[in-house]
Amino acid sequence: MQKNTKNQSKSSTVKKVETKNISGSMKIIGAVLLAAIIVFLILTNLPKKHESNKEFMFRKDGELTFIDSASNAAKTKIDIQIADNDFDRELGLMFRKSMEENQGMLFIFPTDTTQDFWMRNTYIPLDMIFVNSKDRIVTIQHATKTLSDQTYASTAPAMYVIEVSLGFTDKYKIKVGDKISWQRTVQN
Repeated sequence: MQKNTKNQSKSSTVKKVETKNISGSMKIIGAVLLAAIIVFLILTNLPKKHESNKEFMFRKDGELTFIDSASNAAKTKIDIQIADNDFDRELGLMFRKSMEENQGMLFIFPTDTTQDFWMRNTYIPLDMIFVNSKDRIVTIQHATKTLSDQTYASTAPAMYVIEVSLGFTDKYKIKVGDKISWQRTVQN
């Protein structure tokens, strides 16, 4: 009789060990599966190189007019996408392949200060227009170099920076001293 009890006891112990091993294995499999799902979700939500244009299309948030400093007459008007938070200002026009001549991006900063911009991951050649809090153009950087970490800075404190297509400032004779007027047409 004792022999059977020992066998039953051994059998019970083996079942407990097997149950613990299965339970531990299930936890490991569950953790690996969860990690795989998380990695999958992250990778499928990242923009792919060939989808960059789809991910970062122009969004019209308002309109901006360039005004001649001498005559106070409008030189030209563009549609603008507004970048007024850290994420939008850092992203800017990166990863875009094109922009229409009548479009631009308006970067808005909290205060007038020297602004420094670069063209990292930016495929569109641009003119950069730096504007102070009195809406007066203080600096224009012509023909910025695409895909470059070269810095383009304002020569005076600026609160706004407008990025437009290469050659825009020459074509419309936009110059330092001219003014801007802009309005938001879409509320965030």
